[in-house]
Amino acid sequence: MDKNLALRVERTENEDAWNVFGRGVLHLSVLIEEMRREGYELQVGQPQVIIKQIDGVKCEPIEELSINVPEEYSSKMIDMVTRRKGEMTMMETQNDRIHLQFKIPSRGIIGLRTNVLTASAGEAIMSHRFLDYEPWKGEIARRTNGSLVAMEGGTAYAYAIDKLQDRGRFFIFPQEEVYGGQVVGEHTKEKDLVINVTKSKKLTNMRASGADDKVKIVPPIVFSLEEALEYIKADEYVEITPNHIRMRKIILDELERKRIAKQNGQDED
Repeated sequence: MDKNLALRVERTENEDAWNVFGRGVLHLSVLIEEMRREGYELQVGQPQVIIKQIDGVKCEPIEELSINVPEEYSSKMIDMVTRRKGEMTMMETQNDRIHLQFKIPSRGIIGLRTNVLTASAGEAIMSHRFLDYEPWKGEIARRTNGSLVAMEGGTAYAYAIDKLQDRGRFFIFPQEEVYGGQVVGEHTKEKDLVINVTKSKKLTNMRASGADDKVKIVPPIVFSLEEALEYIKADEYVEITPNHIRMRKIILDELERKRIAKQNGQDED
């Protein structure tokens, strides 16, 4: 904090946990990466914006967002930003590209960069800056897909990953060590799905037609630290160690998660 003046750190009731305030996800990820390289092991929850009460009204930070994209992707960008409570303030044609400007809550920008780059095939140029605090804009849907969660610890096998590829996209490589409660992929549907990626192929001395087909696995998605922080849901942590950046459920035990979801009145399959 002596050398990083924009940083604020507060103790919490839990001795092992701290609230860290900074200027955006990138600022926080620089601090986390620095700690990781110094040998620390830590877990980070979902980044939140700083809410203020101004004249008794709940207010949140609003930013000016600029996106420059080729013309054919402009409608996708507008749809994506307006879903996150963004309001378009300017649209300008520059040769074969379109320059778009929006007013958007800071909450809407968290996780937006990855989606914008994916939807524009990497062509988009995006920047944003803080404008002011304005009244709360309501709920914003961030990530609609559920997580694929490892059932138990062990080594992930290509055989198991291959059989589960229709369930979603994976974040792990074959032969990687996993543990129960680790987020190993993104489900194609909204709910979380608990899967067993440590199941190996049963060996037999009988040969059968098609039994020895080659396993074809789609390369996993590898997240940077900043992307992982923007990706996680409220009930997940990013686990950072000198050797790994992984995502996990806050409550690792599946039965415990179901029990708490029931208590909170959530219907979880």
